[in-house]
Amino acid sequence: MRLTTNKLILATAIFLVLFDNVTFFQNVIGVYPFAEGKNLFFVVSLAFGLTGVLALFMSLLASRFTTKPLLIALLFMAAGSSYFANNYSVIIDYIMVQNILQTNVREATDLFSLKLFLYIFFLGIVPALLVWLAPLEPQSWRQAAVSRLKLITIALLLILIPLFLFSRFYASFFREHEELRFYSNPTYALFSVYKYAKRNFATSAVTVEPIGTDANNLATDRERELIILVVGEAARADRFSLNGYERPTNPLLSQEEVIFYPQVSSCDTSTATAVPCMFSDLTRAGFSNKKAAARENILDVVQRAGVNVLWRDNNSDSKGVALRVPYEDYQDPARNTICDVECRDEGMLVGLQEYIDAQKSGDILIVLHQMGNHGPAYYKRYPKEFARFTPTCQTNQLDECSPEEIGNAYDNAILYTDYFLSKTIALLKQNDKQFETAMIYMSDHGESLGEFGVYLHGLPYLLAPETQKHIAAIMWFGAGFAVDRQILRQQAGRELSQDNLFHTLLGSMEIHTELYNPKLDILCDAHQCPPLQAGPYAKDKGEKQGVVRSGRK
Repeated sequence: MRLTTNKLILATAIFLVLFDNVTFFQNVIGVYPFAEGKNLFFVVSLAFGLTGVLALFMSLLASRFTTKPLLIALLFMAAGSSYFANNYSVIIDYIMVQNILQTNVREATDLFSLKLFLYIFFLGIVPALLVWLAPLEPQSWRQAAVSRLKLITIALLLILIPLFLFSRFYASFFREHEELRFYSNPTYALFSVYKYAKRNFATSAVTVEPIGTDANNLATDRERELIILVVGEAARADRFSLNGYERPTNPLLSQEEVIFYPQVSSCDTSTATAVPCMFSDLTRAGFSNKKAAARENILDVVQRAGVNVLWRDNNSDSKGVALRVPYEDYQDPARNTICDVECRDEGMLVGLQEYIDAQKSGDILIVLHQMGNHGPAYYKRYPKEFARFTPTCQTNQLDECSPEEIGNAYDNAILYTDYFLSKTIALLKQNDKQFETAMIYMSDHGESLGEFGVYLHGLPYLLAPETQKHIAAIMWFGAGFAVDRQILRQQAGRELSQDNLFHTLLGSMEIHTELYNPKLDILCDAHQCPPLQAGPYAKDKGEKQGVVRSGRK
């Protein structure tokens, strides 16, 4: 039995709506429940409307040679999206598209599971084979054009009739519940791919705009700074005992004079955006990945001012931040000497003293990008001796584990970060006589651990729960670092964000530039802020330029 192209397109659209939109309709019914059956027909009309949208999209792109490849691509896209939506409540927005494209093989293998294979097999491979093997009726050019116009008309009717019959419901659906559309599959994923391509694939080569060209370092060799900035991964603030969490997840840091900042927000809920944002001067309000790719960041500015910069990475990569500074990959066992089931964050400290000793002049800024609490395979994120909280979830299929098991594995990874940061502090302490030393720890984003059925991170900022946006941030200062710790502790509870990092680094390294904004320097009230050139923030300088950094003028 031969099928027309129209029937194949309609059949595929119906399959996608019925089998790949479980989470979408669950969320719709949550907002429009079937109480007394009053919303039933609206939800049914929504299924017809979504079928019409998909059929219209496919009919406009399909041709004699592209119909089957297009339908097969949509089936596989929808199968993958359905798996992550159903099991983790993950939405495929344009940031998630960027994450997928930037994910390396090691990260991807953490997501492999039998359930993922079953989704791809039954929702992707099986229907794709049926589409590929379906015999199609031959049509002349005229017949194909008339037939396609009929399909477009049917698709439009499927869209417009429900809109007309249930206009009151759709007014609410489109105006008040925008978040529901994020779960429609694969329509929102398609939109996200388009949005990502539009933002990132420019036809002309990207020219990187220099910033802070006036930057210069006011410190002398007698006052050399050594600062280690640790970029954490998926570490939420409420799982740190330093922040009042009932479990002892910070037994080593609690013995150090660290300052925990309990009210710090991330720029985004994904590494691909949060990391470039935290190193940018644009602030979250003006940030985009496209802008950041065409603009220098804080590492460029301090390097231009004579600071020795090094980026060591045990995550996927620097997300474009370290393109113009020395970069070392510590997920490579040939370089990282501390590896078992995976290479450990601690390995980034090996040989670091030799690097420090080799820098005979100038300040030093070292960035260590952790694997940290990267999910969903939390059980892999720490050596076995750190499995203090048990039982733990021993799979990447989080829906197969209890909340207790997931939380235990996640907390063990925090415990390992506690150990790693304590080792970092120990390294800095042995350099106290030669440098003013400091450690800054800031996570890229938080993490959902199954609260309200949501896992991992990456939800659009508008929808994301606080657990994905409320991040851990810690500072430690060596004995010779001239800063008033009492003032810092008094001010630690104020609301901060990753926007503060750019200016805090400028201030702590005494970089003189008109880019510097003392209002965003976390340390400004506790040390002598760098003087400002005539720039947009010079008028704010006032008394802030002479306060409380003892031993420095």
